Amino acid sequence: MTPRNGEDEVVELCRDLIRIDSVNAGDNSGPGEREAAEYVAGKLAEVGLEPRILESDKGRANVVARVEGADPGRDALLLHGHLDVVPFDAADWTHHPLSGEVADGCVWGRGAVDMKDMDAMILAVVRRRLSEGRRPPRDVVLVFTADEEAGGHYGAQWLADRHPELFEGCTEAVGEVGGFSVTTAKGRLYLIEAAEKGIAWMRLTAKGRAGHGSMLNGDNAVTELAEAVGRIGRHKWPVRLTPTVQAFFEEVFGTEVKAEDAEAAVATLGPLARMIGATLQNTANPTMLQAGYKANVIPQVATAHVDGRFLPGYEDEFFQTVDELLGPNVTREFVYHDVAVETPFKGPLVKAMADALHEEDPGSRVVPYTLSGGTDLKAFSRLGISGYGFAPLRLPEDLDFSGMFHGIDERVPVDSLQFGVRVLDRFLEYC
Repeated sequence: MTPRNGEDEVVELCRDLIRIDSVNAGDNSGPGEREAAEYVAGKLAEVGLEPRILESDKGRANVVARVEGADPGRDALLLHGHLDVVPFDAADWTHHPLSGEVADGCVWGRGAVDMKDMDAMILAVVRRRLSEGRRPPRDVVLVFTADEEAGGHYGAQWLADRHPELFEGCTEAVGEVGGFSVTTAKGRLYLIEAAEKGIAWMRLTAKGRAGHGSMLNGDNAVTELAEAVGRIGRHKWPVRLTPTVQAFFEEVFGTEVKAEDAEAAVATLGPLARMIGATLQNTANPTMLQAGYKANVIPQVATAHVDGRFLPGYEDEFFQTVDELLGPNVTREFVYHDVAVETPFKGPLVKAMADALHEEDPGSRVVPYTLSGGTDLKAFSRLGISGYGFAPLRLPEDLDFSGMFHGIDERVPVDSLQFGVRVLDRFLEYC
């Protein structure tokens, strides 16, 4: 087999994946991930693997393959990415989001950072290693999922529930939203995701007495709901420093930061402040309102949606507070609910990530952080698998990386992809 150059190949792999429409609007109406899954499976089969494509519903396809390690008696590593992307309005973009255009030193398109870049990096590294006859020290299970952008019901959640045997021996995992660089006054930092906030998307409902808009009505559902939504939206949640956030502060500032000083400390971090600030506390943001059908009719029912996120260890406090803010006349139900996860930032896997980064970027620093959103790791954690976000990218100082996620003109620098291939290759050698 002719050896493959992963640094050259990763750009074409990323472009090819972006050109495949795998938009997930969250209602199971899109094209699905089947075409992307077949592409990935084909690339893995070319280097001797035996990938399986598993559909949870028509077109909702997942890919699973196992790379045999030098010591199959060791616990296996799960390396996972998702194939779906969020919707877009092409009119807003500089380059069409399905073009995979290379311009200004970047690959442009929906999924360029979330997360077809990492999918391409995984493929490039695995194809290079196997074409050269280099197997990892232990088994590596490769999983490319459907539906991550809508909770994983057709992807990671389904795989964990229906096919847990595919993850036999896996104790650790590496996935998205970590390993990228940010440049601060403290130097270049590489953020490894070691924790994720839990998710509570809630539907609030208030019921009252329907009536004519000209009459007195002391049982108005809209008023009751609006007051509850206002209380939730204006609530100032207390700062709660979880172990991962405390570790972040200690690594960045070289000292412990107290809860009362945390927000001021975060304010010194420049563009990074937006990401870290959201992990100091629970949050609950009203996002949707619906009531009524005519201006002069008081409706019987009013509903709202709230996007709630709770810190690891603070789920009970979160719901207790939400229920107090709702009051007695507004009920809540889950639209989607998932756990918070947190993994200690220590051990051989963390060392492997840090060593791989430092060899490519000496003098940089590796720090843990908490993700305010969520990934497929939540589903895999139910199988007893702990994990981190590690999709390594060395980024330009002026690139608003966090703004690329679900944003307009999503793009990833070509040299960042190539850097990621080199780091990920070293990581697999050390893991």
